[in-house]
Amino acid sequence: MRETLVEIAQAAGRAILTIYEQDFAVQQKADQSPLTAADLASHEQIVTALTALTPDVPILSEESAAAPYAQRKTWSRYWLIDPLDGTKEFIRRNGEFTVNIALIEQGRPVLGVVYVPVSGVSYVGEVGVGAWKQLATGEQTKICVKHPCQQPLRVVASRSHVSAALQQVLDQLGEHQLVSMGSSLKLCLVAEGTADVYPRLGPTSEWDTAAAQAVVEAAGGQVTNLTGQPLRYNQKDSLLNPHFLVFADHTAVAAWGL
Repeated sequence: MRETLVEIAQAAGRAILTIYEQDFAVQQKADQSPLTAADLASHEQIVTALTALTPDVPILSEESAAAPYAQRKTWSRYWLIDPLDGTKEFIRRNGEFTVNIALIEQGRPVLGVVYVPVSGVSYVGEVGVGAWKQLATGEQTKICVKHPCQQPLRVVASRSHVSAALQQVLDQLGEHQLVSMGSSLKLCLVAEGTADVYPRLGPTSEWDTAAAQAVVEAAGGQVTNLTGQPLRYNQKDSLLNPHFLVFADHTAVAAWGL
């Protein structure tokens, strides 16, 4: 199924690039986040393919009306997708946007694909099996987190969402290297060992993190809330995540007491 998911993500990426290479309009959703035709084209591509692949497995997408929690809480297994993660980066045309597809079982992301349309790179993780980075050529390399962490710590932060709370943490952290990146690629940098920790102290939704969390955990890392509990999915009415930390090992998050 990993290979099939990569193919589905690649097809969605091609739909995105068709629009990326043209002039496109930007709309505003109810929450004031941006929406483009590329988000919708990717959504349609993925939903059609997943429905054909697993017709009995529900699908939750950022670009579809969310099922009420009374219905969702009965799902033991479902697909969670972000058809275009990093729409702001897409609009800026910096290439740092992704297609995210995750399989959730009992509240845990167990399989995830993060695909980067501009570079053709895929990150794939199956928890308990392993994680891989696949280049546009098809060449695959197994990836894992950096353990022990590099010193000074390499801290990855959002290119579009640097909060005052994060800046305060960074000021207290001491010597570190800061890497800015968009979309779910921030988690993938930890998974492949090119960053040590990603503190997220701003708003995100469950579809923003699920696929990349599967990659991180399959690569030996952790994604937890600020009390050290792993992020879990579809556990409440709201689809917003708590603040969280992505890290290679506990030496990277000593400042949080974990």
